[in-house]
Amino acid sequence: MRRILITGGLGFIGSNFIRLLLDAEAGLEIVNLDKLTYAGNPLNLKDRESDPRYRLVRGDIADRELVESLVATEAFDAVVNLAAESFVDRSIASSAPFVQSNVVGTQVLLDAALAHRVPRFLQVSTDEVYGSLGPTGAFTEQSPLAPNNPYSATKAAADLLCRAYHRTHGLPAVITRCSNNYGPCQFPEKLIPLMIQRALRNEPLPVYGDGRHVRDWLYVGDHCRALHLALMRGEPGEVYNIGGGEELENIELVRLIIRQLGKSETLIESVPDRPGHDRRYAIDSSRARRELGWAPAVPFAEGMARTIQWYLDNPLWLAAIADGTYQARLHPT
Repeated sequence: MRRILITGGLGFIGSNFIRLLLDAEAGLEIVNLDKLTYAGNPLNLKDRESDPRYRLVRGDIADRELVESLVATEAFDAVVNLAAESFVDRSIASSAPFVQSNVVGTQVLLDAALAHRVPRFLQVSTDEVYGSLGPTGAFTEQSPLAPNNPYSATKAAADLLCRAYHRTHGLPAVITRCSNNYGPCQFPEKLIPLMIQRALRNEPLPVYGDGRHVRDWLYVGDHCRALHLALMRGEPGEVYNIGGGEELENIELVRLIIRQLGKSETLIESVPDRPGHDRRYAIDSSRARRELGWAPAVPFAEGMARTIQWYLDNPLWLAAIADGTYQARLHPT
């Protein structure tokens, strides 16, 4: 039976990925190493807690002693690093937690994987490491790294560490860089769930600047399928861009949510733009399509309908975050 260490598995993408793997591979054991920060929500995998193939270990990927002990004793077939501080606004307020988790934590994982000859290391990264695009074109795997905020800078640093460990030590590391994800279980500090949550309460919907910042949207289920393929088929030392090919201005996205929820556009409130706000992202996924056999399967309209319906169907999930009671599972008394 294969055994995989997944870090950050109680987060948005991590929990969806664990669910996909458990459903796709019967002969698989998953150890989920999660620090259980504010964005690590045990409710995301509550339905899998009784699965004997799944085990949660609470801990920090930057804790060298813990990671070393775990990797030394478990004989993992792969490490998938999804653990990260990921909210740009928080990185602007304080970059220290981002450096600790995203850079130091990745280094600790790489050292342990190298020392114990883990056969596969998958680093899950972001298109934000490429910086900002003009009105045309798309990021390819050859695009220069030009991060514009502390979050993306730490992710770029982690990617370069993975590259260096492969080139220097032969560690079989694969890097994926995805566009903006959306779907079930996303913490409501990110744009789509935040707008859904606030619109349902008839609260103002804050939009940065003129709202014409463009993002390439990818349904989380499609991203998780790409990660699974990269884990199985990705060439060590290589990078694979994963994008939905669904570009939309932020203001149009907010209007779409408003329409689907039957709310008024008077809720939209323009707020001052944030520092270092990248104007446009777009991903060229042709390499992943060609070499991994991957393609997005969920059109944006369908994915958004699914996403909005999930939040409508799970008001207790949203309420537990809003009132903080979900954290009782993080820090039981």
